[in-house]
Amino acid sequence: MKQEDLIRADYCRAVAVDYAKHFIGTPYHWGGDDPMAGFDCSGLIVEVLQMVGILSHGHDYSAHDLYTIFKSAVVAAGYAGCLAFYLDPGGRAVHVVLMIDNTLAIGADGGGSGTITTEDAIAQNAFIKIRPLDYRKGPRIIVDPFKGVF
Repeated sequence: MKQEDLIRADYCRAVAVDYAKHFIGTPYHWGGDDPMAGFDCSGLIVEVLQMVGILSHGHDYSAHDLYTIFKSAVVAAGYAGCLAFYLDPGGRAVHVVLMIDNTLAIGADGGGSGTITTEDAIAQNAFIKIRPLDYRKGPRIIVDPFKGVF
C-alpha cells in the first residue's frame, strides 16, 4: 500500500471514530438507521461507514451482512476504526461495534427486537454507549474495514 493511501486510511479511521462519538446517548431502536429515531448496532456502523465512503448509501445491512463484506480484512489485534463482530455458536455475526482504541468500543447496546420506541430504550437502558471490548462475552472477530480500500 502506498504511503498516501495509509495516511488516508488512518485519517478516515479517526474521522469515523469521531463521528460515531457524536451519537453517544442516542436511543437504541431495533432496525434503526436514523440519527434522530435511533440505531441498532448495524445501523450505527452503516451510518459511520457511509459517512467516510466505505459503504454506499441506499443499502441496509445486518451485523452478519457487514461481517460477510469485511471478513477478509481480519486483524490479529484491534485498534481505533476496527469493527468487532460478536458471533453466535454457529458462527453468525449477531452484534457489531466500532473500536475507539485497543480496549474500548462504541456501539448500540442494551436493546433487542422488542426495542422499537424511545420509551422501550429508556426502560431497557439501551442506547449508543462506550464499553470495554470484553463487556460482551462470546467469540468475536475483529476486522479493519479500511484495509485495502484506498
